[in-house]
Order: sequence, then C-alpha cells, then structure tokens
Amino acid sequence: MKFWPPFRIIRSGPHPPAGPQPQPARHPIPRALPHPLAFIRPSGPKKSRLITRLSEIGFRRVFDSINQYGIKKGVDEMGIDAFIEHCARLSAGTGAITGIGGPFTFLIGIPADLLNNLTQQFRVTLGVIYYRRGTYNIGFDEFMSIVAISLGVEASLLITRTVLEKIAERILLRLGARAGGRLIPIAGAIVGSATNYLFIKSIGKSVKRLSL
Repeated sequence: MKFWPPFRIIRSGPHPPAGPQPQPARHPIPRALPHPLAFIRPSGPKKSRLITRLSEIGFRRVFDSINQYGIKKGVDEMGIDAFIEHCARLSAGTGAITGIGGPFTFLIGIPADLLNNLTQQFRVTLGVIYYRRGTYNIGFDEFMSIVAISLGVEASLLITRTVLEKIAERILLRLGARAGGRLIPIAGAIVGSATNYLFIKSIGKSVKRLSL
C-alpha cells in the first residue's frame, strides 16, 4: 500500500535573506521629569545653586526694583496693618495660581511665586521700617540685616555672603514647609494661598517686634 507524501507548505513572496536580520530601531526611554518639590525644597547641589543665586543676585535685584517712596505712600494711605494685609493678599494670589492645577501649574508658576513672595516680604519689611522710623530711604546692607533678624538669623550691619545664604535657606525652608499640598489640583490653590498669606503676615509681626 502506498501513502501519499506529506504536504509541504509553500510560502509565497521573496524569501528572507540569509544571515542576521536587522533589528528595529530602539528609541531611548525619556528621562523622568524632576519631582515638583525639588523646585521649592531642593537638596544637594541644586539647593546650593539656588541659595547662591538668591544671595548673590536675587535679593539685590528685588530690593532695587522696589520704589521706597511708593512704600511710604502706601503706608501713609492705608496704615501699617492694612498695608501688611494688602501685601499678604498679593502673595496669596500667586500661591493660589501656582497650586490650582497641581504639579503642572506648580512647575510653571513656582519661579514667579517665589519672586512675588520675596517682593512682598521686602515691601512689608520696608513698610514697617518707615512706620517706626518715619524715614523711607534705607541701604541694602542695613535692610538685609533687618530681614535676617526677622527670620531668626544673627546679623550685623555689615552683611556677609554667609548671612545672605542663611537668609535664603531660611526663606526656602519656610515656603517649602507645605509644598506637598500644592501638588493636589484645586486643593493646592488653598494650600498655596494660605501658606503665602501666613508667611507674609508672620514677617510683618516679626519685623514689628524688632527694635528699629
């Protein structure tokens, strides 16, 4: 008895060439974005760079950008307590905007929020100095020594780079205390607004307790 031979499967089309086959191109895996808290609570080299930039450039630029006569005018028109409240609300505004969209608005808005907090802190300090002394012209070194003491940093009238770095570190520490809450959309606006508002109000109380 004869059996039919086994069937063979015939493939249509060209046969693949002999030898190793080319591999598909591999796309590099994108690196993860930095954690949003790294911008307000930095550590290591990033912390050192941010503190250095604030101490060497940031403080001076913010101070020079403020119209001290405008501070005098604002205190004369509002009174010192209402002026501090006004500055606190301005600071709360950027805190709310930064936290309203969670991590996305936090990453985009944190530089402007930090700048605004510094500006309102300096305005409040200048306002209290004018209210207590009756004069509104003050030099940078004397002003920063008052800022330092209001934050609990020991300083003299001759400001050094070390003192400025301690001021920057203390400000970042206080502003970053509740930074994690700003990463929650909507609720982050409340956290950011409250944090900034209370920070500026506390600065006003601290400066008013000083012997100016």
